[in-house]
Amino acid sequence: MAEERFHTIGKRKSAVARIWLKPGTGAITVNNRPIDEYMNREADRLLVKQPLALTDTTDKFDIAVTVRGGGISGQAGAIRHAISRALTLANPDLRPPLKKAAMLTRDARVRERKKYGLRGARARFQYSKR
Repeated sequence: MAEERFHTIGKRKSAVARIWLKPGTGAITVNNRPIDEYMNREADRLLVKQPLALTDTTDKFDIAVTVRGGGISGQAGAIRHAISRALTLANPDLRPPLKKAAMLTRDARVRERKKYGLRGARARFQYSKR
């Protein structure tokens, strides 16, 4: 009998995270590297571990992550989204606290495109009277 593994996808900005959640000791690997080595900022690591801390499952699951696109902050948000979705698959009773904390909702905010005639999406070039 094979052990039970849960596979989900999470997204944030232009980052996409694919995770495999299986019963274990709480090890998190991101792109075949430990999370402490992959993510330098403590805030990003805390963001990733937020759903596990909220549901008291920090040392109950091993998580393998493959993440692409975006920056480190967007990737951390994508991983958090994927972990939250996987926890609801593993145990449907965890859905209400995760939903209340808005961790199952995909953050739809993305970068606004640059418009022609402007310096950025909304920033104008400096006006010169003379």
